[in-house]
Formats: sequence, C-alpha cells, structure tokens
Amino acid sequence: MIAFGIDILLQDSPPWKRAHIAFVTNDAATTQKGISSRKALLDNGFNIIKLFSPEHGLHASGADGAFIQDGIDELTQLPIISLYGAKLQPSKEDLKGIDIILFDIPDSGVRFYTYLWTMTYVLEAAAAHGIPMVILDRPNPIGEDLHMAEGPMLDITCASFIGRWNIPITHSCTFGELANYFNATRNIKATLSTYACSTHDRKMQQPAWGLPFIPTSPAIQCFEAMQLYPGLCFLEATNLHEGRGTEFSFQSVAAPWLETDILKGLLQNMFEEELTIETIHFVSGSSTYENELCNGLRFMVNDSASFKPVYFGFVLIKLIKDIHPNFFKWDTYKTNVNPTGNGHLDKLIGIENAGELFDLSFPLFLAKITKAISVTPWKEDISKYLLY
Repeated sequence: MIAFGIDILLQDSPPWKRAHIAFVTNDAATTQKGISSRKALLDNGFNIIKLFSPEHGLHASGADGAFIQDGIDELTQLPIISLYGAKLQPSKEDLKGIDIILFDIPDSGVRFYTYLWTMTYVLEAAAAHGIPMVILDRPNPIGEDLHMAEGPMLDITCASFIGRWNIPITHSCTFGELANYFNATRNIKATLSTYACSTHDRKMQQPAWGLPFIPTSPAIQCFEAMQLYPGLCFLEATNLHEGRGTEFSFQSVAAPWLETDILKGLLQNMFEEELTIETIHFVSGSSTYENELCNGLRFMVNDSASFKPVYFGFVLIKLIKDIHPNFFKWDTYKTNVNPTGNGHLDKLIGIENAGELFDLSFPLFLAKITKAISVTPWKEDISKYLLY
C-alpha cells in the first residue's frame, strides 16, 4: 500500500512541529487510512493555525471556476483563506506570524488542473516573505511514466491560471518534483523541502495504490474520469456536453445533434484496442442543452498503460467537427479567473489560435498533433528534479 507524504510526516517529529503552521489543503487530502490530513496533523500535535484552500474550496465540492469565499472549517474551527476567490496568492497579512507553510493537495496530473498553479503562487509567496515551504508529496494518479507525457508545451502567449508556465498537458510528475523544478528554473529561491512518498513506482496509477479513489473535484468522481480528463476537458471550449452533472462526467461526449453511430464507428477503427465505446442518452441538467435529450458516447479505457488521452481528445473533436459542420461550434467558458470565457481552447491546449488546427485536412491534422504532443525534451528538462 502506498504511503503518502503526509503519512511519512506523521511518523516524524520535525523541529517545527509546534511552530505556527499554515496549511494549504482540501478534503481530498487524506492519510492512507482515509483520515483528513488536517485532522491527522492536529491530532498528532502539529500547530496548524490557518488553512488555505484552492479552487473548489476546502471541501473540493465548489462548482468548476466558481468564486470561493473565505470561511471557517467545521472540522477544525480554523480560519480558511480562499486562494480561488478575490486573490490567487496569500498576502503579506495572510502570512503574518506564520513560521512554515505546508502543502498537501492531490493532483490530477494535468497542466490545466488549477491545484498545481495554486502551489506555484504559494511557493512564490513563501519566497517573498522568507517562510519555508514543505510539500507533502503524493503520486501522480495517472502515472509518472515520462514516456507517456503528452504536449503541447505551453506557448507563453497562452499563459493563464490553467497554465502559467511551460510544461506538457500531462506532465508525468508529482507536485514535489514540479515544485523543485519551478523553484530552480523560475529562480523563485524559496526554502523548499519535500516529504516523499514510499512504496512508489513511476508506472503506478491510482488503482494500484490499494486505496479507494477520493474525488479531487466535483466533475472527477472516479479514476476512469481522471484517465480521460486530459483530452475530454477540451470539450469545455465547444458546444458539446462533457457529461457534467451525470454519471458519465468526463467519460463521455454528447449533444442533441450528435450522430453517435457514425462517430462510434470511426473511433472504434482508430482506438479499437485502447477503448470500449458504448452509446448513451441522457437529459442534460447542466447549462449545456439544459433539459434537452442528448445523444452521446461513453468511453472506457481498456489499457491504461498505453492510452494517450490528449491525442484522443484532439481526434475526437476533429471527427465531430468534420461530421457536423453545421452544428459544431467553439464556445466560451467563463470562470472566476477568466470572466469573459474567451480564449479557453488556446489556454487549455497551450497554442495560440488552436482552433485553426481543426480546420486542416485530416491527414495533415494528425501529422501536426502527433508532432505537438511529442515532448521528448521535457524528459531531459525534468530529470534532475525527479524524486522517484
């Protein structure tokens, strides 16, 4: 069974245990026994005096992109300062009297999942105010096999809170590794340390941990959704339904006008070994086609070790766009950090004017995206910062 960084820390008695500790966390962060990390630390005598929460809030249940208020934690009675509300980074006042910052939030392994960028803002604040920061590391749930990392890399013109800096879409790293990488390559110079996981293999994915899946946010309720999320998240920038609000969230694509038989046949020809595909129908409860009957396809990954979700997401949208030229549209996606919702596709993919890729002929499109998702230099760039 995997032991997380929090489990290793609980076996330790660091000299700063009784110092004034600020803890960046949420309900998805637990020990291997399923105990909330913040409760486990308090029960073991760690002097946490303040909590910081990322997108979706401390309970990891807030709507995607929704403004999160400050509050009081019912479990610990500690104050919660939101880092996805009026600000993204702790202020000088927030950190007044703090001796050390702990960070323990599970990741999805994807560049546009915002917990990663909350970590970078906290790292910068720690450096700016001379406060040591400790990462309680966790495995990447979709694995850390660097041969499976997929681009595109991030063009600086597309930088946003769903991609601040230049890494692949699926990075095949842990937060501890990325924190060390950014601290060095971005010249942040924070006093940074990491409690690494034990019993760890880079090819392990979440089902191999021997622990139940804990949802990291409202729309990712199972490992199957997490597997597909790196590619199906592109659907947010379209007028297609990604299954939010249904049992198929980030496991499906749907629309009232979707020709599922044609699409299913084409996808089965291309992904016969990697995916099982079934036809579904549901009445949408979300703002996308609200109260309309949607025709859709549900995807189930057959071979997690070889399936490339980003490549699949590109191909899926290209096929739908080509089959439905009169129905398919690019769309905005409004969030707290992008109130207009403009440019969402570029921000997700990391390429300026990314929609133009999907106007290419299919053979040229495949050639372009195959080149774009190849991130060979990333393996060399990150190698000296790997912990496992």
